[in-house]
Amino acid sequence: MLTTGRGDADRFHEECGVFGVFGHPDAAALAALGLHALQHRGQEAAGIVAYDGEQFNAHRGMGLVGDLFGSPDVIRKLPGHSAIGHVRYATTGEVALRNVQPLYFDFALGGMAICHNGNLTNSYQLRKQLVRRGCLFNTTSDTEVINHLIATSEQSTIVDRMVDGLSQIEGAYSLAALTQESVIGLRDPLGVRPLVIGQLAGAWIIASETCALDIIDAEFVRDVEPGEIVVADVQGLHSVKPFAKRPERFCIFEHIYFARPDSVIEGKSVYEARKRIGQELARESYVDADVVVPVPDSGVPAAIGYSQEAGIPFELGIIRNHYVGRTFIEPTDQIRHLGVRLKHNANRNDLKGKRVILVDDSIVRGTTSTKIVEMVRNAGAREVHMRISSPPTTHPCFYGIATPERAQLLAARYDVDEMARFIGVDTLAFISIKGLYRAMGESERDPLVPQFCDACFTGDYPIPLVDAEDGKVSAQLSLLA
Repeated sequence: MLTTGRGDADRFHEECGVFGVFGHPDAAALAALGLHALQHRGQEAAGIVAYDGEQFNAHRGMGLVGDLFGSPDVIRKLPGHSAIGHVRYATTGEVALRNVQPLYFDFALGGMAICHNGNLTNSYQLRKQLVRRGCLFNTTSDTEVINHLIATSEQSTIVDRMVDGLSQIEGAYSLAALTQESVIGLRDPLGVRPLVIGQLAGAWIIASETCALDIIDAEFVRDVEPGEIVVADVQGLHSVKPFAKRPERFCIFEHIYFARPDSVIEGKSVYEARKRIGQELARESYVDADVVVPVPDSGVPAAIGYSQEAGIPFELGIIRNHYVGRTFIEPTDQIRHLGVRLKHNANRNDLKGKRVILVDDSIVRGTTSTKIVEMVRNAGAREVHMRISSPPTTHPCFYGIATPERAQLLAARYDVDEMARFIGVDTLAFISIKGLYRAMGESERDPLVPQFCDACFTGDYPIPLVDAEDGKVSAQLSLLA
């Protein structure tokens, strides 16, 4: 059997990443490099659209950035001083070439390409309305809804049309758009998804994370503010803030898992935040042990913090194989059972006879955790204790992160002791929601106006789930669709 890995929902899957350049002769090449730095945010597909002063040129495909844009011949076919790019892990819409972004369209004010990180929670209703108005959809992506809202707006400028269209949208989103005269970046009014501004030799850059600025040696300028639209054109960088200010709800899971550790997001070093989470986790749930072992790679910074706070040695007791693709052959049940070893293998010398603390970022379904614990015990560990650097994941995300339905989440079905028995550990503990907020520099979680979006832990969804209320969860809000 040939499998693509999309059915493996035992990890929170990456969302998407966006990148834009205005005012540089090598715009497409810079976009390819930026997307390479953002590869962790999506490995299914990638695309770049560039504008050369006369026409828009695009290259999109299924697969990794290096495979799609590694050839100089490809970059030569994308001339121009402006470009935007996208890496994709599908959260709505099928996995197909027609859904690969950026999406390009012609309308009354010229050509435009858009790419999107996030998820619209009323796209089903908007799509129905647009179809009744005569709009023809070429994709199943919610991003195309944005395109049609802009194209059908009666406002006189592109920015005004974007404001008009976005005022009808519910959801979490960071967008990059390319027109004949500008590159545009914007975030939703709650700022759920990240977006930063950089500068390189007079050119303006927008990107999902600062690591994408680092790879091209661009200078970080600032974050795009929640609800802000920034426009880079020949006059420079302009800012528009058309939406009423609302309490910010940045996705806290960006700090726990999604963002690259070397990024700085919302003024915080992701690596240092993860270490502080590990330290807080050790204060809350210390257990006497011989060694702290991360589940690589995402558990490494938190495990370092746990080790430092607990005074227990840190060891790489599990080694990750970084050369595993998303597609592999599993011909029999026996071979399929060994699938976890394609990515992880026990470092027996550091585990045999030891009391081991395994540190990971989350438990979703629990199947991978069960296999890793079994692997560590088979390597000779005397005790296995698991510590998780996020609270129990009890609710799915509808804002741009691929998660299973709630019935498939282990923490929605079992309490902590039952979960421990399920995955086969001696003890199991999660950081508390209060501890997580402390690690993020907040004294506590304000129950009336939380400082982050933490819906996957609390069920407190800050943006209305309109399509869910319309009974279309499986059609539009299922993030494994």
